[in-house]
Amino acid sequence: MASPMHQFEIHPVLTLPTVNVPGLGAIDLSINNSILSMMIAASIIVLFFALVTARAAVVPGRLQVIGEGIFGYIDDLATGIIGHEGRTFFPFVFTIFLFILVMNFLGLFLVFTATSQLAVTATLAVMTILLVLVVGFARNGANMYKLFVPAGVPWYMLILVTPIEFISFLLRPVTLALRLFGNMLGGHVALKVFAGFVVSLCALGATGGIATLGYAGALLSLGGVVALTSLEFLVAFLQAFVFAVLACVYLNDVVNLGHHH
Repeated sequence: MASPMHQFEIHPVLTLPTVNVPGLGAIDLSINNSILSMMIAASIIVLFFALVTARAAVVPGRLQVIGEGIFGYIDDLATGIIGHEGRTFFPFVFTIFLFILVMNFLGLFLVFTATSQLAVTATLAVMTILLVLVVGFARNGANMYKLFVPAGVPWYMLILVTPIEFISFLLRPVTLALRLFGNMLGGHVALKVFAGFVVSLCALGATGGIATLGYAGALLSLGGVVALTSLEFLVAFLQAFVFAVLACVYLNDVVNLGHHH
């Protein structure tokens, strides 16, 4: 029986030549299953909204209702957390939410789960924190230090609080990456293990005798697979939602630095 970790292995899909980039060295442009999964996810998003806009009408159809619903949901999320300036960052939050959501859902079918790769989740987390830093310094300049100096804290407590706030800020990309990676990896491993139980117990039951009780165990394991699959759909949405919420929270910290929203 295949290892539960076998599903996360990277395999080449299309071999392309290596390109030498000055300062970066040799870069392999080959497409693997992880890249293919991300390309499919991006294509689905673009195709969906192309269909929505192409069939836009005063009386919306089903696709338009779904598209406008997602649009309004993320718009409310961004403006609700960041404030009236939330729409400035709406494109980023909207894109990253949909990208993660579609990749998570694709992983529940036959396509490789890109978000089960730490390199992918870490890249998304670093992009988010870099945006936060760029916006923070562009808007606040030298006053960026206030992010690590909470208002109303006595001066003698700042010796302890400031390093904690600074370390907490540095850990933000780590927690963003590990949360998404860990949840998607763990859920798929659990599904693989329970599915393996179904096959193994059915094979055991086929031997006859007292071993036929294995069919009962296989039935219970199959129920576990169904329950875990349902849970994984919820987790797939929640992880995309949590990532988008935290991105808004971190942006709010620097956009509204120095005053409460």
